[in-house]
Amino acid sequence: MPSKLRLLLASNSPRRRQLLTELGLPYTVRLKEVDESYPPHLHRAEVAEYLAAHKADAYRADLQPDEVVLTADTIVCLDEDVLNKPADEAEAIRMLTRLQGRAHDVFTGVCLLGADGRQTVFSDQTRVHFRALSQAEIEHYVLNYKPLDKAGAYGAQDWIGMVAVTRLEGSYFNVMGLPVHRLWEELEKWGFKA
Repeated sequence: MPSKLRLLLASNSPRRRQLLTELGLPYTVRLKEVDESYPPHLHRAEVAEYLAAHKADAYRADLQPDEVVLTADTIVCLDEDVLNKPADEAEAIRMLTRLQGRAHDVFTGVCLLGADGRQTVFSDQTRVHFRALSQAEIEHYVLNYKPLDKAGAYGAQDWIGMVAVTRLEGSYFNVMGLPVHRLWEELEKWGFKA
């Protein structure tokens, strides 16, 4: 493998870009449209890991010898139900109504794929506790913050994170969309340095 690898981030998420930038590693963003459906027999962390690896596969044929692509997928699970990105505001309100007053799990799956076929896939889990919310609070958030691009219809770094999240068990950054503590460990194994 070449001694100097170049990292590609295959994500349109501003939060993932922010976190990767704050790690201090240079990267280039490369985007493709990828189908985000998954086999129905997969559960929780398996879904996030499958989707991350599936996204990476879309880049496999295009990678240059010195490139490593980073893909990720974040899902919200309430019990066994996977709450992906809401289709519209009404679905976002329904999701948040289900989440309010309860604990749920956030899984982010991550895949690193090199041009030589080397691949690392992992996931991280964070348990998020929400306080009870009024319907007015939920509607205020959805109408003003437009969380349609977020799994579970919320961003922990947004207004709702400040007023609803009472406790986290695990990584806050994982909830934002990238478990940077785990990612750093894996990138070091690939030869990336600070």
